[in-house]
Amino acid sequence: MDEQKKTSGSLALNSAPQVITIPPSDPVRARKLRVAAYARVSSSSEDQLNSFAAQNAHYTELITASPEWEFVDVYADKGITGTSAEKRDDFQRLLVDCRRGRVDKILVKSSSRFARNAKECLEAIRELKALGVGVCFEEQGIDTSELAGELLTAIFAMMDQKESENISDNIRWGIQKRMARGTFVPSSLPFGYKKDENGGIIIDSGRAKYVREIFSDFLEGYNMQEIEGHMKERQSVDPVLSPYQWTVKAVARILKNEKYAGNSLWQKSFRTPTLPRRSLTNRGELNQYYAPNTHPAIIDQAVFNKVQSLLCERKQHYFSKVKCSTPISGMLRCGHCGTLFRKQVNSGITYFICRTHTVDLDACPIGPIPECTIYDAFLRLYHKLRHHGMPILNQLLTDLQAARKGKLLWSLDIVALNQKIADITRQDRLLAQLKHQGLVDPDIFISRRNELAEQLRAAKLEKERFLEAEEDQTIQQTQELIEALEAGPDFLDAFDGELFRELVDKIIVESNNHLRFRLVNGLELTEPIERTVR
Repeated sequence: MDEQKKTSGSLALNSAPQVITIPPSDPVRARKLRVAAYARVSSSSEDQLNSFAAQNAHYTELITASPEWEFVDVYADKGITGTSAEKRDDFQRLLVDCRRGRVDKILVKSSSRFARNAKECLEAIRELKALGVGVCFEEQGIDTSELAGELLTAIFAMMDQKESENISDNIRWGIQKRMARGTFVPSSLPFGYKKDENGGIIIDSGRAKYVREIFSDFLEGYNMQEIEGHMKERQSVDPVLSPYQWTVKAVARILKNEKYAGNSLWQKSFRTPTLPRRSLTNRGELNQYYAPNTHPAIIDQAVFNKVQSLLCERKQHYFSKVKCSTPISGMLRCGHCGTLFRKQVNSGITYFICRTHTVDLDACPIGPIPECTIYDAFLRLYHKLRHHGMPILNQLLTDLQAARKGKLLWSLDIVALNQKIADITRQDRLLAQLKHQGLVDPDIFISRRNELAEQLRAAKLEKERFLEAEEDQTIQQTQELIEALEAGPDFLDAFDGELFRELVDKIIVESNNHLRFRLVNGLELTEPIERTVR
């Protein structure tokens, strides 16, 4: 008996366990697959607008026709470039809805419609894949939820980006040829001009009178700050001026613009050929083209020449004044007592000293600071901003724009427009469902669909105009700061007073060892004082 137990026990230990393989089953989905579509056309021409409406109709019908799919929305951008995702509002709205878990699958006609920038395309695909959202490109037959989807998407995205760069090169070549022939007409015109029905340049009489007043005021002896004040006063009573931000730089641009005399200097700036594209001032990198009498003049040539001579005289007077005073005169304020610093020369060395400190040493402990140490601190600050600060400033600009947009989205006007857009979209979906059920005549369907598409376009355009009209001064100042840094040299060997004024609004002397630079957009950065007197 005991031997039998031992034998059976040894058999049980030695025999391998019997494993049963359970085959996989199809995943059980408790709800329908939530499907959205993304459409984009790259221009506002009539043919492209028809394509835009057709894509909207196609995806609405396709998604609503499937019993296993739940229609989410058709996200559509019109007349927008595909090389930058930031400029596409509906694309950003699609990403937000995916992050909120509202979308399971996205349908797109082709990878070029999704994005022409390979980097942004892959970043979006990877983020969506991590969120469990697949993107289906119809023309290429790619589904990014599959294993090889991302690799194929990367290949097609690079091809689309190269195609976009080639198209841009061809367009740029055509524009330069028209410049060389003197037949080029810019897409945007300076204040005081508009286009006629044939695309020609004509004078906008309602605004041209203000251009003449700016030139007249300048010749009468007013400086640019005073003219800026005049324009802001006029802006409060004349709605023609309200969409524009009147600053000293805006006044200077008008006074220096040769187009007001009827002439054109083309390619003053250019966009970099590689992505992401940046706009840079043309400092001799590319040809410039000057063509006289290209359009009607608002200002007589003799008056324009006189203004240019006066600008040159004032500039020379400013620099001669700078030689006597220095560019930082009036820019330094004491961080302890709030008093302005004044210049003082001792043993051939220029210092800046707090006015309170010169009267009472106990009232303010901050002593004199050599001028050269302030210049050195600015050179270090410029190097940091130029080589390390651009991403931070660009992110700051993006955050400011997002905050402004978020604030405006809660305004009553925008809420009403959003409600209008949602109502039109619901009517369009209902119309598509009725068409699918055969309850609407095809001719009536097409007519009503086109009418709704036009209403939707008008509502979105009104919303865009409202958002653009509400400008934020800090955003504009940050943009000007970034432009000044991009236009400046990579390395600044010597102090540049003009560049300093473009970047810095004020210097606060915190202590005998630290300066705080307040930039033109209000951002403040601290630099140590290195006591090396030259």
